[in-house]
Amino acid sequence: MNIQASDLGKVAVLLGGTSAEREVSLMSGQGVLQALLSRGVDAHPFDPAGRDLSELKQHGFQRCFIALHGRHGEDGTVQGALELLGIPYTGSGVMASSVAMDKVMTKRLWSAEGLPTPRYVWLSPEQQTRELVRQVPDELGLPLIIKPPREGSSIGVTKVRGYSQMQDAVTLSARYDPDVLCEEFIEGEEVTCPVLGTGAEARALPVIRIVAPEGAYDYQNKYFTDDVKYQCPSGLPPEEEAEIQRIVLASYRALGCRGWGRADLMIRASDRKPFLLEMNTSPGMTGHSLVPMSARATGLSYEDLCLQVLASATLDSPAKPQAGA
Repeated sequence: MNIQASDLGKVAVLLGGTSAEREVSLMSGQGVLQALLSRGVDAHPFDPAGRDLSELKQHGFQRCFIALHGRHGEDGTVQGALELLGIPYTGSGVMASSVAMDKVMTKRLWSAEGLPTPRYVWLSPEQQTRELVRQVPDELGLPLIIKPPREGSSIGVTKVRGYSQMQDAVTLSARYDPDVLCEEFIEGEEVTCPVLGTGAEARALPVIRIVAPEGAYDYQNKYFTDDVKYQCPSGLPPEEEAEIQRIVLASYRALGCRGWGRADLMIRASDRKPFLLEMNTSPGMTGHSLVPMSARATGLSYEDLCLQVLASATLDSPAKPQAGA
């Protein structure tokens, strides 16, 4: 793909924001910004935490690279604002961003499509009584995972090994989201698989196997240590890798994602069956991030990856000429 920087116009890299993942977003955004500048793109940082999005129009920005993570960045809200402003942006549109940000809605949709995802129990605020919380392990077994359904980067996540831990785990999760997702724990290997493109043109990149110290692939290990080992090529049997890529593409298309994304999965050790955990519609682009690592395995550099994603920027509803114009 021959992309000319001059064709991309004035670009805002949206970074920072107000979510719990602000720190990671700042790292992602700075990486993207430097990559685009190195390719001659007229790119500028733009932090919605301190600036009104209407300034994008005032200052003549022609497209946005969304390097925001979490709420008010990855959940369809910024995407909706950019739709109203008529400024094309990277990644999924309003609906796909909104659905994918909510792990419960995502699981409902995947289940309806017959795609494998761990069993779960959803606890609304009214259902977080001690009696109901204690019943969850009876349904899902132990250990199990408790997490806020609308956060990312492993924020507020607890692996519960006994009944006595349940209440504290639910309380922690509820600090980040009033609803709580309790999920069956899949014992096995964690993998991730990025996707580039849209619709029939979308393609799955190589699978990455994640080997975390004592299985603790948490916020600290994801971004601030070098203790996690990433294997790409994954070393999985070719038929396993192909099946994961097939499922990931199906999950991406089912959600209506476009541009790029990254699915996280577990491979159950007992039978090697893969299970979808979540879809990231604004994946990390830090030095520890996984989409660049997978792209690099196909010969696509970080800079060219950023350029390719930026070139895919679009709108759900491209502006139509007004009557009488």
